[in-house]
This record gives sequence, structure tokens and C-alpha cells, in this order.
Amino acid sequence: LKSVAGLTTEQLASPALAYAACYPFGILGIILVIVLTRAVFSIQVERETEAFRSEQRQGCEPLERMNIEVANPNFDGLKLADIPGLEHLAATVTRHKPRTSAQALPPSPSTRLALGDLILAVGRRGDLEALRRILGREATEDLMEAPGLSHMRGVVVTNKAILGKPLRDLGLAAMGVTVSRMSRADIEIPASPGLKLQFGDLLTLVGREDDLTRATALVGNSLKDLNHTNFIPVFLGIALGVLLGSIPFQPDFIPSPLKLGLAGGPLLAAILLARLGRVGKLVWYMPANANIALRELGITLFLAAVGLNAGGHFVDLLLHGEGFRWMLCGVAVTILPLAVSAAIARLVLRLNFMNICGLLAGSTTDPPALAFACTLGKSDAPTVAYATVYPLTMLLRILSAQLLVLLFA
Repeated sequence: LKSVAGLTTEQLASPALAYAACYPFGILGIILVIVLTRAVFSIQVERETEAFRSEQRQGCEPLERMNIEVANPNFDGLKLADIPGLEHLAATVTRHKPRTSAQALPPSPSTRLALGDLILAVGRRGDLEALRRILGREATEDLMEAPGLSHMRGVVVTNKAILGKPLRDLGLAAMGVTVSRMSRADIEIPASPGLKLQFGDLLTLVGREDDLTRATALVGNSLKDLNHTNFIPVFLGIALGVLLGSIPFQPDFIPSPLKLGLAGGPLLAAILLARLGRVGKLVWYMPANANIALRELGITLFLAAVGLNAGGHFVDLLLHGEGFRWMLCGVAVTILPLAVSAAIARLVLRLNFMNICGLLAGSTTDPPALAFACTLGKSDAPTVAYATVYPLTMLLRILSAQLLVLLFA
């Protein structure tokens, strides 16, 4: 508005007043649409939540274990590393029991196989079946219960020196340690040799106790580092975001340039830096507790600033001004688009109710509505759709407000 000539002080203050007048129902309206959608379509939330989980599992096949007996004579005396195609299979051999031994041993690439040997492999079902067809047949004995020197330990990647490196370059195999699986953002991933490490990855290591201790020191496994909030990357990211937000760009059809501003710039910078993960010694990672605390503090300060700007004239606006008309406009802006979107999402697109809740909350960038949806479904399922649409919605809202001013003011 400040870029438009001839506007009075009252006109420049009107956005904050209108925002304060419409915001309360802006939150309640989204929650009301969620409740009405559930009632109109007779949605059973528990069933929808379970259906959502089933859909998520379809795209991420869980890891399994398989005990395999070496029955193919072609592999008698062959090294484990020489099994054809093993590197390309999403399966890892974690235990080896020679036919002449009663103990299960940690394997290494130089471990030689013999007819009658047993191995324990971890991976996707299809890859395990492929490995079984190569080596022989599935065994009835479970090497997880067999006595031996193999132990299992979960460690967290916190050593910055190994970030971005593939597993094959860490030298864990030379230590006698095998990575059986990896968990990233609560999703299990096969520990393939080319898998690159990120800060906070959880590795499941198998080997002898002494070897596991050496491997743990290499990986890091520092809970202090994992929970420590490094503010240097945070403020550098904010500074970069402010710089991006201040860069003007002007399409041909508008008289003045647009900017992403102090909200859109840092948001775009955060997305780009999170994708990189690390730049030099700077790790773009924030612990979950610090993330939540800063978000809550930010939204509190934001609402406090809006209240301070609008509070002086808010009561007069309601009693003698256009406050109630603004409220009615806010009701229409909130209810009508969301109700139509929810109906199309359910009737036409056949979306799950959890996804609909996340889309409605994300399309209005409304954390309270997201919290209500998660409480309603007793699950964090709506956050998937919320996080998907939130960045684009935020940028579009910033640009749309500027376009309205430039085209119609």
C-alpha cells in the first residue's frame, strides 16, 4: 500500500484492522468446515485414519528378515562380495553361520561361503526372494536366536565429517561391522552401499562389541549434538531469506514490482537449504523441540504485533465502523472456498478425510486448524498434506495481496 500514492494514514492502517476483525472466525471457520465435512459425508474418522496408514505403507514396503541356506554349488568357496548382483539388491547380509559351527558370526565382504552355510539377510521382500533364488533355499533355523558373537546396536549419525558420504566409503565393512538398515524421518530404508548419509539418520549396526564401539565413534551417536540447536545456520538462513524476499520482480501486466517479503523469502530459503542439508561445516538441521518452540514463539509474537497495531481502533471499528461487515466478508471468504474444495476433494477426487483436513488447514496456512485435525484423527496424518501445500499457499497469498493492491488500489 505504501507504494500507492495519495493514501491516508487511516487507509494504510486498515489492513491490520481488517485482519484482526476477520482472524478469529478465520480459525473457527476452517474447523467448522472440517466438522461439517465429516457430518455431511458420514465419515468415520478411525476408518479413514487406518485407510491413510494403509496407503502410506503401500508406497514404502517394510524391511524383513530371511534366513537362507547356501545350496547352490556354484557358490561353494565364493566370497560374499562376489555374489553377482548383491550390490544392486536392497538386501544386506547381517549374520553368517558356517555349517561346521554352532555360532553365528558377523560377515564381511571376504567371508567365504560353503554348501550348507546359513546367512541372515535384511531387505525388501522381493530382493530377499531374489537372493534366495541365487543362493539356494530358505532355512528353518532363525539366526537371530542362534548363539554367537554378533550384536546389534542403533546409532545416530551426528559426525559432520561423514555427512553426504555413501555407506561404502565409511569403511565399516573393514571394521567387521554391517549396516542392516537405516531409518530416516521414521521411514526404514535398505542400507544400500550408495546410500548417502544425512544428519540424524538412525543406523542399525551388526558386529562384535569392540567393532561396534569403533563404528559408533565414527558415526557420532551424540545425543547432545542431535538435540543441540546451532543458531548460526538459523540466522544465516534468515539473512539469506530476507535477501531473497527483498529482490523485486515485475511482470509486464502490473505497474510496480512484487517481492516475496519477510515471510516468503525465509520460507523459500528454508526449503532450498533443507534440500541441501549441509554447506561446508554448516548443517541445516533443527531439533524437533527447538522447531516447535520457535514456531510457537513466532506465531505468538506475530499475533501480539497485529493486536498492538489494531487494538487502538478495534472497538470503535466494531461499534461505529465497518467491522461487522468485514467480519461477514471474512466468513464468506473462509467458508465458501473451503466448503467447495472439501466437496470436490471428497466427491470427485475421492481423497481420504485425513488428506482433506490437511489440505484445508494448509491452504489457509492455519496451524490451529491442523492441530484440531490431528486431535480429531488421533494421528499426525493430516500433516503430510498440510506440509505439501503450505509453502505454495504462503507464497501465493503474499503475491496475491500485492497484486490486489497494484491492480485495484
